[in-house]
Amino acid sequence: MIRSEVRDHIAEVIIDNPPVNALPVAGFAELAETIRRLGSDPDVHVMIIAANPELRGFQVGVDIKELAADPTKHSLLKVSKGCWDTFAAIWDCEVPVIAAVHGYCLGSGVSIAGNADIVVAADDAQFGVPEVDRGALGVGTHLARLVPAHKVRAMFYTGAMVTAQELLSYGTVERVVPRAELMDAAREIAAVIAAKSPLVIRKAKESLNVIEPVDVKRAYRFEQGFTYELQLWGDSDELRQAFVDKRDADLRTNPDLS
Repeated sequence: MIRSEVRDHIAEVIIDNPPVNALPVAGFAELAETIRRLGSDPDVHVMIIAANPELRGFQVGVDIKELAADPTKHSLLKVSKGCWDTFAAIWDCEVPVIAAVHGYCLGSGVSIAGNADIVVAADDAQFGVPEVDRGALGVGTHLARLVPAHKVRAMFYTGAMVTAQELLSYGTVERVVPRAELMDAAREIAAVIAAKSPLVIRKAKESLNVIEPVDVKRAYRFEQGFTYELQLWGDSDELRQAFVDKRDADLRTNPDLS
């Protein structure tokens, strides 16, 4: 599911889980471990996280079918930890992380891109958070690093997506290029960083994390608590199963929200 290589002090981590790059529990565990391992390698000066360009998207969230098939909720707990570990690994990575995004970037894909230091995108990239429609929360922390505050709320409540061009206008995507040029663009930026003092770059990453206005790990952990709470109400189970069954969810019309 996760491939990696190091060349010219640039680590490339490729997410490759057909057909759409949704990741199961094991996939997030592998991704987190790979990022931590490469980030601590003194031969690595910068990292690129990308996806197999033959797939429809960069990363589209957790494997809903895996969660729906597990009535014990153990998979939900494990994938929540896997997401936490992955996003924290990117944020805490000792070297700058460049996300190279193509196609669909949904849910945890937005978190991966949002936690990266730099984002480059293909001109077909679309970013969205279908969490509300799947009975989950989270990602707001990371989406807020890509779009303005009111846009975060509109995207969450409606499920609307934004294009790479719109993110470019916000200044949160560094460059938008044709898909065939995506990795070249990411490598070009990576090469500039890799040529600089690795000590200075690592200290720059550490210092910029400290002055970030929002503690992204603390904020995301708070969001995760609401996902756990939603499991007790029942709607989340039905929303996940409806997604698997490709039907409309049968939701309660008058839930007790007191």
